[in-house]
Amino acid sequence: MALHPVVEQVTNRIIKRSRPSRAAYLAHLEAARIQGVQRGALSCTNLAHGFAAFPENDKLKLKEYKKPSVAIVSSYNDMLSAHQPFEYFPKVIKEAVREVDAVAQFAGGVPAMCDGVTQGQPGMELSLFSRDTIAMATAVAMSHNMFDAALYLGICDKIVPGLLIGALHFGHIPGIFVPGGPMTTGISNKEKAAIRQRYAKGEATREELLAGESASYHGAGTCTFYGTANSNQMLMEMMGLHMPGSAFITPGTPLRDALTKAASQQAVKISQQGGDYMPIGRIVDEKSIVNAIVALHATGGSTNHTLHLVAIARAAGIVIDWNDFDELSKVVPSLTRIYPNGEADVNHFQAAGGPGFIIRELLDAGLAHEDVNTILGHGLRAHCKEPFLGEDGKVVFRDVAEKSGDEAVLRPAGKPFANNGGMVLVQGNLGRAVMKISAVKSEYHVIEAPAITFDSQEDFMGRYKAGELNRDFVAVIRFQGPRANGMPELHALTPALSNLQDAGFKVAMVTDGRMSGASGKVPAAIHVSPEILAGGPLGLVRDGDLIRVNATTGELDALVPDEVWASRRMASADLSKSHIGMGRELFAMFRTHSSPAEEGAATFPLPSPIETTVPLHEGEHVEEGQPGSDEDFLFRTQK
Repeated sequence: MALHPVVEQVTNRIIKRSRPSRAAYLAHLEAARIQGVQRGALSCTNLAHGFAAFPENDKLKLKEYKKPSVAIVSSYNDMLSAHQPFEYFPKVIKEAVREVDAVAQFAGGVPAMCDGVTQGQPGMELSLFSRDTIAMATAVAMSHNMFDAALYLGICDKIVPGLLIGALHFGHIPGIFVPGGPMTTGISNKEKAAIRQRYAKGEATREELLAGESASYHGAGTCTFYGTANSNQMLMEMMGLHMPGSAFITPGTPLRDALTKAASQQAVKISQQGGDYMPIGRIVDEKSIVNAIVALHATGGSTNHTLHLVAIARAAGIVIDWNDFDELSKVVPSLTRIYPNGEADVNHFQAAGGPGFIIRELLDAGLAHEDVNTILGHGLRAHCKEPFLGEDGKVVFRDVAEKSGDEAVLRPAGKPFANNGGMVLVQGNLGRAVMKISAVKSEYHVIEAPAITFDSQEDFMGRYKAGELNRDFVAVIRFQGPRANGMPELHALTPALSNLQDAGFKVAMVTDGRMSGASGKVPAAIHVSPEILAGGPLGLVRDGDLIRVNATTGELDALVPDEVWASRRMASADLSKSHIGMGRELFAMFRTHSSPAEEGAATFPLPSPIETTVPLHEGEHVEEGQPGSDEDFLFRTQK
């Protein structure tokens, strides 16, 4: 089917907007590429240090300058359920790589923090900036220049974006993302949410709450709701950075191990020595970024990706903004109902058809680009697959089923749950913000109510528990942007706001902070940009101002006379408590240098041009495109 005109229009606009920075990025990529093994640039002393502790057989391969070396960059730690399975992955990877006459080395670890642990705690104020820390840690791991391909082991909220940002700064190196899979299904998400709301009302004890939470988060693997972690996995599938269908296979199973082995051997295959060279910087391009946004909308994914995808794109020299998200959301249908947009979890989604079904439906509907590079070569159609365990213990990929296994969870594009992606841009005299409305009932899409301002989550909860918020109001949570306090998620407020909504009050939230990828039924205009510390007008709001949040028309306004609005001074707050303790003082440079939310809340610049020209390698010539361009790369690799 022909590409949808809006998808084509948005893509072309992104290509045009990104042309200078993308060209600079590709020039950097070509300049970094070495014909032959990467470690060929190292001196003998460098190389000796690089394999001193390695087994003799592997050391011999590294000395030969012929066999590829695969880096393992992992977010393993055994406190966090999603990352605990990665403990034994390096052993599986090394054995799989040896089978195809190559070598794998554990290049380095990256930090992995869990928003589920830090939610509502001081540590949450490090969370967003941990993404850029992970990107830098990835760069440190890859900086030894020993590696011809890389396997990136990560799964959760900031970890996958951070790994991908780091990987893209080594865009000449092929890379594959290796997930760990979700934990098995525990108690229902509906039951878990009910216990949380009862606890917020004081109707459940802490012991009852902990028992409910423990029955939900009960074993190794990712949390099973469709928050940022599982949105990450869907996007890696859609961008062709996973082995097909590997996102939601549970850990500790033979199929999980078989997929890890397959990814390891594919990394060797797409190295320069493997013969099917496919660097990660050529996979992540303007079309694959658009595909990722489309998949995010089609599955009701996390609002955090209105930050993370922007930052990922910038790392590859691609410039996207919230207008792009908004326009695509209007034409991409909602194909899933996964909690918080429904009652099913990701295991149900996988059983109903999983990522391969989504990819096929979007391609067949003309809503995604098929002509993209992936870790399997050229063309996204190869990822419309589901993995199975073959008789020899190796993974076998089969076409996904024609029909959904459960249309209460997953539907074809011709029979969607909704005709839009459920994510909207709202803007007005309060700035620009995003809203996720896929789980918000239509009667709450428009809220007009007086503002009540809060300068912290603690302030809100204190007044809620005191019974001061039993009325219609818009909670304006201020000083929560990246420059103020690291832009923490405010998901801890969801149960209280949900209770107020259930009690019949019209409530909404407006904030320059973030809301979790699990944000649900209460309307929330989040990531308000610019934030107050960057001069954002949210700091002009006063208690009692009538606030309009209209997800239907895209309005975000304080209904205050212009002359009154112009006469006001910006609100101020003592933020010193958010800058000291729990390591927050170490992140001062991130707060100081963070870009606005709509630019990804990132601390690194767009790629800039380099003065040197990049020569073609011996035996290469160009008939179409300029050296370093995408057209030139495709011509040379296909020849």
